[in-house]
Amino acid sequence: MTRTVSAAGPTLAVVAREAGVSVPTASKVVNGRDDVAPETRRRVTEVLDRLGYVRRPRLDAAKPPGLVDLVLHSLDSSSSGAVLHGVERAAQEAGLEVVVSTDGRREQGRLHRLAARGSSGVLLCLPEPDPSQYAWLERHRIPYVLIDPAQEPPPGVVSVGATNWQGGVTATEHLLSLGHERIALLAGPRRGRCAGARVAGYRSALLAAGVPRREEYVRFGESTEEGAARRVRELLDLPEPPTAVFACSDGMALGAYRAVAERGLRVPHDISVVGFDDLPEARWATPGLTTVRRPLSEIAATALRLLVRMMSGERPEGTRTELSTHLVVRASTAPPPGADGGAQPWASATL
Repeated sequence: MTRTVSAAGPTLAVVAREAGVSVPTASKVVNGRDDVAPETRRRVTEVLDRLGYVRRPRLDAAKPPGLVDLVLHSLDSSSSGAVLHGVERAAQEAGLEVVVSTDGRREQGRLHRLAARGSSGVLLCLPEPDPSQYAWLERHRIPYVLIDPAQEPPPGVVSVGATNWQGGVTATEHLLSLGHERIALLAGPRRGRCAGARVAGYRSALLAAGVPRREEYVRFGESTEEGAARRVRELLDLPEPPTAVFACSDGMALGAYRAVAERGLRVPHDISVVGFDDLPEARWATPGLTTVRRPLSEIAATALRLLVRMMSGERPEGTRTELSTHLVVRASTAPPPGADGGAQPWASATL
């Protein structure tokens, strides 16, 4: 027997029949109700995905939609706080309510609950969203925007980020202007889009200044404070250590602070440090961290405004929007040691 499904997609009755449950039970799963047995929920969810059941978007061009979802990797970081601040501000302007959750990429039930509560759009602020998330949102015709993704998104996916390449150039040019030529770089994983752009900016600035590139000064690895501290210890053990470090995040810059202090050296007297992000930690550090400001709140607000347009049926002219970065100079950078004619501290420091 051949089963025919209409071009508009399967009805809830079809889903219920395929899953061997009643229509009210299938409705409970679609609406995210808790009073459904786990095995029944799993069976209905599989049928929903297999048949491509589409929750119809609740859009009214005459007035702004009422609800959007913001999915974050976690809530325990300064960067998440900046994103929340930007989304909240833009949502108030648009008259929207925002539901905030942490990443549930392997929990399809969460995605169905998102649709059931009537969310008209989704903001994803995740280092590396799972392809299944894109596929599910596309299939259910729910517009979405990525907030500063670390990896290159698939073609056609709308995202908002920062001018990472220019930020890398600006940080490196600042150190060059102080007289540094032995400038090390702390980057995250090699395949990261953001880190790759910052590394490219660093290399471009050195090339433009005619400063030879020294690959032993370029260190990739974990984007953590401890990982950065480990790499800086390695840099300080080189026969000719760097006089400055450009870290591709403020967290890694603080790891550099720790490694420098462990050797009995001082920032910036013995080695200058520049970060990237301008999180609150950069202001609280001692000395205050010179860093490239990534306008996370503005990025998040711009993403929400783009999403509202998409929910109203518009399509952005381009898929990538970038907001400018700029250098915030504090007390962690100075001319290289010995630039005033004094003795190089490396000669006497025990490394």
